[in-house]
Amino acid sequence: MSFPDTVVLFILALLLFGPKKLPQIARQVGKALAEFKRASNEFKAQIESEISQLEIEEKRKELAESTSPKIEPMSGSIPSERFSLPETRADADTPSPDVNSPAHSSHA
Repeated sequence: MSFPDTVVLFILALLLFGPKKLPQIARQVGKALAEFKRASNEFKAQIESEISQLEIEEKRKELAESTSPKIEPMSGSIPSERFSLPETRADADTPSPDVNSPAHSSHA
């Protein structure tokens, strides 16, 4: 907006609202603009703090991953059977006979 545009708007507002109401309207507009600016600055600060917090968490994860020791087997080593999972047997799904069941009882 240029200076002549501002002058035309001021004269138009003066004619529409009169000299008594114009200062009140200007104060209300100023307060509304200040409130809007405060709210936008607060929103901007909140977004920036969230972004910085996410960046800090990412750096912590990267640091934790880079400092944690990676255990790799030595070249030429043989895996230990002691730490491997037990193999499942084919007859594992058949139930084992219950020696305490009435069908297997020797007391008849």
